[in-house]
Amino acid sequence: GGADARKLPVFTQYGTDSAEEFAARFLPADEQQLTHLMNWVHHTARASALPVDREVPAADLRELTTKAHELFEDLLHRWSQPLGFGEEDSDGLLAVLLLGAVTMADHLSSAHASLHQRHPLTADYRARLTERLAAKGHTVRPQQDMAGDTHGHLLLRSWTASGKTEGSLLWARTQIDDLTAHTGGTPRIFYVLPYLASINAMSDRLRKELDTPDGIGVAHSKAASYHLARSLADGCGEDEDRTDTAAKAHSRAEATKNFLELVRVGTPYQLMRGALAGPVHSSILMDSTNSVFILDELHAFDTRRLGMILAMMRLWTRTGGRVAVLSATLPTALAELVTETLQQPASLVEAPTSVATPARHRIHTRLSHLTDETSITEIRDQLTDGRSVLVVANNVKDAILLYKELAPLCTQLHGKDSAYLLHSRYRRMDRTAIETGILKRFEAGSPRRPGLLVGTQALEVSLNIDLDLCHTSAADLEALLQRFGRTNRIGTLPPAPVVIHQPTYGPRRGGGGALWADGVYDEAPTRLAWDILTRHDGEIVDERLTTTWLDQVYSSDWGRQWRINVKNHQRDFEDAFLTFGQPFDDRSALAENFDAQFDGTEAILSTDRDAYAAALDKTTGNPKTSRLLADEYLIPMPHWAGGLTRYEKNLKTRVIDGDYDPVLGLLAVKGLLQETYRPGEVL
Repeated sequence: GGADARKLPVFTQYGTDSAEEFAARFLPADEQQLTHLMNWVHHTARASALPVDREVPAADLRELTTKAHELFEDLLHRWSQPLGFGEEDSDGLLAVLLLGAVTMADHLSSAHASLHQRHPLTADYRARLTERLAAKGHTVRPQQDMAGDTHGHLLLRSWTASGKTEGSLLWARTQIDDLTAHTGGTPRIFYVLPYLASINAMSDRLRKELDTPDGIGVAHSKAASYHLARSLADGCGEDEDRTDTAAKAHSRAEATKNFLELVRVGTPYQLMRGALAGPVHSSILMDSTNSVFILDELHAFDTRRLGMILAMMRLWTRTGGRVAVLSATLPTALAELVTETLQQPASLVEAPTSVATPARHRIHTRLSHLTDETSITEIRDQLTDGRSVLVVANNVKDAILLYKELAPLCTQLHGKDSAYLLHSRYRRMDRTAIETGILKRFEAGSPRRPGLLVGTQALEVSLNIDLDLCHTSAADLEALLQRFGRTNRIGTLPPAPVVIHQPTYGPRRGGGGALWADGVYDEAPTRLAWDILTRHDGEIVDERLTTTWLDQVYSSDWGRQWRINVKNHQRDFEDAFLTFGQPFDDRSALAENFDAQFDGTEAILSTDRDAYAAALDKTTGNPKTSRLLADEYLIPMPHWAGGLTRYEKNLKTRVIDGDYDPVLGLLAVKGLLQETYRPGEVL
């Protein structure tokens, strides 16, 4: 049936064959080889305690093909009817897992690869953590200890920089011991985060924490680019080395796709592709059985994606998984949704009331917009005083305006490497350079230096930074609390000012009559957050009370509708993807729509076209290695912006005519009048 016949469902290829036609597909055959095969199958079946005859039957080709056809007909009849998925009838799920086991074995065999056997999260992790903390004069925190003593699902609520990651690893080690004792297997750990930048940062952190240079898998769509950037940062940056470095980065990404590592950091999207099932994706479901899942920053997902994640979470528990949800801001409404989804008890762990929370932030509200001249004057005065100032705008347009207004003074006072701008619309090569400069200047734990950092929500979770004070446009409360956490992060200073500026509300293109804060954040939760913060203007943030504040937001009319929306999306995803009534159907045709729900698109500038083409031609051998080098020119775009691009088939990439600056990023895209990109419309 052609080169792609092996990818088709077996019923499509053989389902209409008569016994004679079926036999003709396998004949003529070597009877000696057939005898060897039957002996091996018989021996393997007996060793696995399967019901087989004591003696190996004679190798008669005609009889064998006849019996095989009869068995195939029985299976075709059995599987042509929808299979069950409920607790009492899980044949559909079992069939998908069986298919996943077979395809996983096939992939590993083809790759000549072996699954990792030694777990990077070793049994002595608690002892090593205790020793490392003691060397710095610290001890394991009570909430970390409680997490490590928890058997089963976990909800861990603790303030930023309080050691949630270490607590989750202590918990994960306990679950590994439990699951290994129960199943005899070696559980994987999946550490799940919403943003690529935070995934990359967590991957680096876990490598150091677990002392395993190559034991952490990175599971997201740009994993190879992450490995390349990491290798280049480690000194493999000479031009003659880049091709070899790119090849190694591609191999590392392929290792994760082949399920080799026992600890993987990634997006939920990579795990959720298992819902596509079929011969291509069912191995993802098989790989995640009896595993340990750590979900960090779950609050960051919109209602549709959160509902889909909850649906998958229920499936993970059905297949033997243990789930932990970590958050500095875990509202009761979200905790209840998770508990309902798990359908099993989940231990809520937080710091005992006897443990003092750090007084890190003092609230100040301003009626002036973040871009007003009075706001800019206030920030200029603080830069003049030698402070390091974080400025977070709600959209790219405002961030660029603020940087252009403030950076000249900052660089004049504190040097050319003191002011930075970061948002989501940079070429990959430029963003890497900017992030490197930001960490060099503002990384948490390093000596404090004056300076300016302006950005959008890209700064909320992506970098381990610590500045003296923060100015931000008002947004929903979870986003604001994340922004606050980038100032006085470790709590070594007196309470740092966090200044919240009132946003402007207006409609956005294609948004109907709804209003949005600065064109980005939903009006209702933003106004609720603003009302709470203005009531506490001038006060120090009590990090225990932030949950109470969040509960006020989620108990509102908006919050009640939020819950309904999440539950509806959860049910829709379960019904559409997770019943597996036809477990061997190939759903690959749905993959593009599935991808569109999670990923945006990417494009290169028309001015970079020749450089991109040259990078593609730079290497010989594996074309994926060449493309990895060329991808440094790609700029992320929202999925809706695909209409602003043109697809060049020979380069296999999208191209835009745009105004771009390596410092300021993407300023505009030239397209049809109604489709022109305006930075204020996207994050």
